[in-house]
Amino acid sequence: MKSLISLWSCAADELAARCCTSATRDIKTVSSRFEHEGLSFLALTLADLGKAIQKWLDQGFVVPSDAPSFKRGSGRRSGLPAFLSGFLERVFDPSSGTLLVVPDVEAIYAVRQLTLMFSKIALPETGLAVGTHQVVTPERERRAMSDFIQCEQEVRFFDSILDPAYKADFERMSKVLFGDLFDWIETNLSFNGVIPKHGPGAVAERISSNGKYTHRDWPTRLQSFFKAETYLAPSGSYIPPDSSLIHINAGLHPGRKPFLKAPGIHFLEPGSETPVRVVSVPKSLKAPRIIGIEPSAMQFAQQGLYRLFRDGIQRFDPLNSMIGLTDQDPNRSMAREGSLSGDLATLDLSEASDRVSNQHVLALFASHPMLQGAVQACRSRKADVPGHGVIRFAKFSTMGSALCFPIEAMVFLTVIFLGIERELSAPLSDLSAVSRFRQQVRVFGDDLIVPRDYVLSVVDELSVFGHKVNVSKSFWTGRFRESCGREYYDGNDVFIVKVRRILPTQRQDASGVIAASDLRNLLYWGGLWQTARYLDTYLGNLLGDYPNVAPSSPVLGRESSLGYQFQRIDPNTHSPLVRGYYVSAKSPSDPLDGVGALHKCLLRFALPDYQLLQPVLDERDTHIDDANVDDKHLERSGRPEHVSIKLGWRSPF
Repeated sequence: MKSLISLWSCAADELAARCCTSATRDIKTVSSRFEHEGLSFLALTLADLGKAIQKWLDQGFVVPSDAPSFKRGSGRRSGLPAFLSGFLERVFDPSSGTLLVVPDVEAIYAVRQLTLMFSKIALPETGLAVGTHQVVTPERERRAMSDFIQCEQEVRFFDSILDPAYKADFERMSKVLFGDLFDWIETNLSFNGVIPKHGPGAVAERISSNGKYTHRDWPTRLQSFFKAETYLAPSGSYIPPDSSLIHINAGLHPGRKPFLKAPGIHFLEPGSETPVRVVSVPKSLKAPRIIGIEPSAMQFAQQGLYRLFRDGIQRFDPLNSMIGLTDQDPNRSMAREGSLSGDLATLDLSEASDRVSNQHVLALFASHPMLQGAVQACRSRKADVPGHGVIRFAKFSTMGSALCFPIEAMVFLTVIFLGIERELSAPLSDLSAVSRFRQQVRVFGDDLIVPRDYVLSVVDELSVFGHKVNVSKSFWTGRFRESCGREYYDGNDVFIVKVRRILPTQRQDASGVIAASDLRNLLYWGGLWQTARYLDTYLGNLLGDYPNVAPSSPVLGRESSLGYQFQRIDPNTHSPLVRGYYVSAKSPSDPLDGVGALHKCLLRFALPDYQLLQPVLDERDTHIDDANVDDKHLERSGRPEHVSIKLGWRSPF
């Protein structure tokens, strides 16, 4: 664990030299507090200071009470913490604490790098004792699950108090924004233009990756829009010769006839559906991330609808410039522009997906009943939450649903324009009125960009609909902006490198070695060359072989603008080779044959047959890279259970 202090100290010395100051006292402070407080000092206390500094940059002055864990400097530095004062005095006036007229951008980058460097570090799931601080992962997980339940209760509360007039405005605005898109999607739904998909991830039933193609459970709610006889076989006319009619009648009304559709399929009534499996995944030392694992059939149908939303948004103006589902660069470019001009604000939402009410989603599709029905049919209604049992959702979905990301983006965009409309005191009645904001509004997940002149109205509107703006990560007053993981000050990129894992202490820690090598290369390309050199030495001693390689090389090694090195020539191909460690990760054995294998192969190469507005298909829909086609996918499938590194001769580029 001392290696983390050495890494921080190296970065502090390097940044101090770049800022013409000294970090000697700062290094002593960090070493001393780490010894007494453990990793929580680096991951939590320092991170809180970093967030406070970002707030000071936005508001233009220092608030000493925002940093209670650090002593104030004496004399002229009465408003600034004594810690990192050599850097802070190049950004804020040491007497008044106000932001300098021309702050040193290099110092801004330095204080952010040194305070937020470990803010996203995660520990092993079993917990870890660090110094005198004991990290209790089960306790943090229980707290996170309780917060998940609390959030669900708050969604129900906001549903109950929302003024019907606001809901009517929401329906009207969604029709203005998405009417043409939803018309197009409904047309494709009516022509069976949905191509479903199974992903490599886990499902609630805990079946294997290839096992999804032979799984025969199908909720009856799906049948109206996604017929099992069409979606669970290579063709809709296929009927297995030895199948039998199977139906689960749990929850069936006594006067209702049994639901008998396709043979060989287990039809599940709503009361018998498999609930979403809620789990925690590592995020940071402070708290894990809570996600939901969807049932196989629901995920299968959701992926098909997701493809329609994705392709439709890309084909309709001005939605293609206002909503991002795959490309974060436009958000980053707008954040940079906002930091330079001050005209654009960046907003971040807390618990974004968990606060999207299903009532709002129903209102989103109110004018398109077929699409509304399809979305609701493949929405899971219940979840099994550890420690709380099975609950019924008020939210639309958890992270884990394929529809969570696009639908939350559409909900947020609708609320944003309601806020703009209220500030204008005039209705935005058609797309031409909306289009003038196409270079000022954009949504990518919970990262929102809005015009600064309308930001307070937008924040109020988000609050009315139950969404929580993360004030510590939202900026509109000063020259600091952040969106999609990139930060800018006055047009300058002040993006920092974060340590995600503890540095490995043995070669067998394959994941740790891979993460440390990635960290080294991020530091190098981020300009922290001395800090990268520290990791060169560290990993060189640990691995023995740690050569210079190109970024595209399969070998773990040092990336450099000076190029790669090689040690021998392949006698067969006459290409250069270098000795080093490479990643070995095999998908688990998961054989698939028969109808399931045929079904999977046909789905892998299925292309959309869109009705109306037949566009030029996206490159990813028409081009199949032979190099990326796994010819063993019917034998092995799914995410690797174990990752290892092996020493051998491989290409350095």
